[in-house]
Amino acid sequence: MTAQEVRLCGLLLQEHFGEVVERIGTHLLRGGAQNLRTIANETNTPLDLVKKSLCVLVQHGACEFGSGRRGPGSPVEYRANCERVLRVLRYPRYIYTAKTLYGDTGELIVEEVLQRGHMTMSNTVKTVADRLTHNMEEGRSMEYSEVVSAFSKLVETHFLQRCPPVAEMGTAASSTTPATPSTPAAPASTAPPTAESNPDCYKLPHVTLIGRGKRRRSSDDSEEQRGGKKAKMEVESCGDEGIYWQVNFERFHQHFRDQAVISAVASKLDQTSSEIVRTMLRMSEVTTTQTAAYTQPLSANEIFRSLPPNYSISRPILDQYLSLLVDDPMEFVGKSGDSGGGMYVVNLQRALANLARATLESVVQERFGSRSARIFRLLLRKRHLEQKQVEDFAMIPAKEAKDMLYTLLSENLVQLQEIPKTPDHAPSRTFYLYTVNQLPTARLLLQHCYKTVANLIERRLFETKENKRLLEKSQRIEAILASLQASGAEPEQLTEVEEMITAPERQQLEALRHHINKLDSTENQVDETVFLLESYIFSTKTK
Repeated sequence: MTAQEVRLCGLLLQEHFGEVVERIGTHLLRGGAQNLRTIANETNTPLDLVKKSLCVLVQHGACEFGSGRRGPGSPVEYRANCERVLRVLRYPRYIYTAKTLYGDTGELIVEEVLQRGHMTMSNTVKTVADRLTHNMEEGRSMEYSEVVSAFSKLVETHFLQRCPPVAEMGTAASSTTPATPSTPAAPASTAPPTAESNPDCYKLPHVTLIGRGKRRRSSDDSEEQRGGKKAKMEVESCGDEGIYWQVNFERFHQHFRDQAVISAVASKLDQTSSEIVRTMLRMSEVTTTQTAAYTQPLSANEIFRSLPPNYSISRPILDQYLSLLVDDPMEFVGKSGDSGGGMYVVNLQRALANLARATLESVVQERFGSRSARIFRLLLRKRHLEQKQVEDFAMIPAKEAKDMLYTLLSENLVQLQEIPKTPDHAPSRTFYLYTVNQLPTARLLLQHCYKTVANLIERRLFETKENKRLLEKSQRIEAILASLQASGAEPEQLTEVEEMITAPERQQLEALRHHINKLDSTENQVDETVFLLESYIFSTKTK
């Protein structure tokens, strides 16, 4: 775990959970596994606040707990999950993907589960139905059955999965922390469960939910705040008590990876080729694991039958497209047999390596220019070259090529390898070869991306803090306008309230919103690069 990862995790925890949780989480990231008393003493935080902070982290899967290093009977130790904290950065992308695939209902289901860490199916359905009903016209409401249908589709396609059951250590830990038996993290688990390890991971419980969403009133909110504890005690039984669901991040990442491969094929070849690859990935999306190097082999006959109806491609043309994809230098599609008209697979590892390579080349071109990018691509292709060979192959004057090579070398984007002719390593009898190691370079660029995202978040927080008074004033006026419109106020009253913000303040507010939107958009764009590099690095570990 690097300093940039810890810094970014701290900013994400602070923004989403507050300063106390950020202090506890950052301490665990830096110090490793520790027991409750040690955390409280070293962070100078009251024990009660430490318990609540750990409960929040465990609830969201950002902290795991297990028996101490001294063996059974020793105090329970807690360790932070850096990878899980970094997933908070990708929450908007998960929610948008659910909206694209399953509409507004799927979007709200994923949003609710992400916000609360884990939820039962019945609670999710009721909350989402209430929210959808609240945004509908008067007299209309959302049926529970429609939300249940969307929830079932998310589970069938593995975007949602059951939380792993808490082992016996969970009961021991509950005496030390306020974590409930529904805590979604197993004590010794370092990864979410898969369908293979837990047969009930994607099994829907029998839930008896009949009714519609309820429209919330302001009076209802105040009553809930006064009698919150009483309301919790009177929750009706729906048949799924103790069965909690969480978002399956690996499945979302698999979908993002597939979309990146499809986009790359579309830009390299054409739309029809990308549709063929999309069909192959869709047919094997549930059967292909996150660590698989290839998709399941598919025959040409199966691919032909599964193509969308609007693509009227004849069988001979499909064979030509498949041959074109197999022969392409990118090697996204491979042939694994000849039965059934030919067996084809999507080479996922090769695809990720090519996508990461294209990202590295793009970064070099943007930072150092097209000539440096030409040298970088040349070294990626030829592996090892002397300086004179680089000058000749790249057709760049010696002085310029030397400066560019040294610049890339100083940025650790290019490495220099010495091959001596004699044991004394005399410079006159040594070959000096330039090379590019793609994996270490990808790791370096990934750290730069973490630093960039952390800087963007800090800048956004600074801008918001500097204009806090103006933003609060704007929110108050918007709330007043909303209440006046709901009560049927006259246009003159609305205009009078709107004029409470002066013209200079309005301009400043517009500029601030534009700036913050641009920072948010940049965060999402950098996160796409982070995802590609993380996926490539992860694929090299599973070879």
